[in-house]
This record gives sequence, C-alpha cells and structure tokens, in this order.
Amino acid sequence: MKGIIVAAGYGTRFLPVTKTIPKEMLPLVNVPSIQFIVDEFVASGITDIVIISSRRKKVLEDYFDREIELESVFQREGKTKNLELIAAPKANISFVRQQSMLGTGHALLQVKSWIGSDACVVAYPDDLHMGNTPLAAQLVNTYNETGCSVMASITEPGDVSRYGVLSIAKDGRHVSAIIEKPPVGTEPSHEVSIGRYLYTSEFFEYLEEGWRIHLEAAERAQRAVPVGQPRPPLGEYFHIYALNRLMQEGKVVYCPTEGQRLDTGEPAGYLDALLRYADTKADLRAVIDRFIAERTN
Repeated sequence: MKGIIVAAGYGTRFLPVTKTIPKEMLPLVNVPSIQFIVDEFVASGITDIVIISSRRKKVLEDYFDREIELESVFQREGKTKNLELIAAPKANISFVRQQSMLGTGHALLQVKSWIGSDACVVAYPDDLHMGNTPLAAQLVNTYNETGCSVMASITEPGDVSRYGVLSIAKDGRHVSAIIEKPPVGTEPSHEVSIGRYLYTSEFFEYLEEGWRIHLEAAERAQRAVPVGQPRPPLGEYFHIYALNRLMQEGKVVYCPTEGQRLDTGEPAGYLDALLRYADTKADLRAVIDRFIAERTN
C-alpha cells in the first residue's frame, strides 16, 4: 500500500501568508498540517509516500529532509528531545511536481507510473483526523474486507447542500454516485465525502482515459474559436470521471469515519482545528481556559 498527498494548490483562501508559505505548512500550534498526514500514513503501515507539490513549495522538501546542522548542535548539547522533534519520518518520501495547475485529476496522473499495480491512499491536507484508529488504516481495513476502492465519509445530520453527498446502493455498502451540493431536500443521504480515498490501480487507468477525453473536448473548443480571438484555457481536470466509472461497475464502497475530522480548508475551520488540537494538550488547554474565563467574567 502506498500513500499520496496532494499539495500542489495555491491556498488562496489563506492569503497573504500563502504568498510565500505553503498552506500545508501552516501549523496546528507547532506541527505543520502535512505532518499530521504523514504521521497518519506511517501509523497505518504506509511508508512509501509521494507528495505532489509545485515549484513554489520547495520548503516541503526541505521540511522532510534531514537538518544536519541542527542535529549536530543538539547532539553536542545532549538535547535528545529536540533531536526527536526534528527527526525525519520513518518513511520513504518522494516528491513530484505538477508543473501546470490543471486540477487534482491531472495532479494524480503525475504519479501513475509510481503507483504501478499497487493500491494507494490519497490524502488532501485540508482534512486532518484525530482518533484512536488512523483514518488511512480505517480505509485499508475496508479495502481488505471488500477489495474495492474506498471513500471516507462523515455523517452530517443537518444541511448537506455544501458538500459532495454519497448515494448509497441498496446493499448499504457500495456507493452508486456522488452528488455535488444537492439542493436541500434532494440529498440522497447524509453521508458526506471527505478528503481521504483509497484507490485501486484500476482508478488510474480510468483517470488517464478521462484525461484524454478532457483534452479532446478542450481542443475542439479551441478549434471553434475564430482566428485572431483568444483561445479558451485548457481547464482543470478532476478525479470524478474515474471515480464515476468505478461506481458504475460497483467497485466503490464507503467507510464512515471513526474519530474527529478537522477541516482546515478555510481560516475559520483552521482556527477551529487549532483550538481542538490545542485542547488535547494540558498546558495549552490551560491557555484556552484562561482566555474563556477572561471573556466570560
């Protein structure tokens, strides 16, 4: 089993800080968001990991490299705990750059040859997880039971019109469709897709097929433009085509997530995630308690 982290986007919701700092490096207190994903993978037994980045994100490569100078200082000073904090992950981490921002489907195609015939867990660093069983491990367990591609989900009892909502097959296990932002009252279920997937290698074959169709459609649109007029852009390509093909063949199941999802995709969610993580640390919880006390007195 291999792991993929999609980290090539611009992170515009967090401007101005993401002008120079990748969104994936924004920390929950002192731990970068992307570190939580790597730790989740390693705890799930996934040690071959590729990070899809872009040219503006070399700091990600530096972060997961060894820091020889600091290691030497801490070794000389006998600061064992500091050495542990900067130790490289116990994983084989590779990087692939998406040279053109053409969507997540195009990004995943950059690692098709690296995946080969293996299954893989795909993570988007906007979705972090806290719980006893790592989220990737939950997906792997479901894959081992079913042999299918797996979508992670959460049950959202209220309004789901902002989400991608799963349509569940009659067997109660397979996913027959995903409905993006259904109007209130039309939702097929209250199971909401989140940013963690397990894909079989077959997914990448359909992903490549969909990319060819996308290119052909874009080329037709460009040829239709009168001479001298600006041509439309190539447009972004997403993973939905490949996922739909697998659903049509009954090869996708869902995994209701055990534990707590932290959605760091926009500033309010990021702040909520930071506070919830800090609340798990006794010394930081004391700071939160003091703040609340000051606000309520």
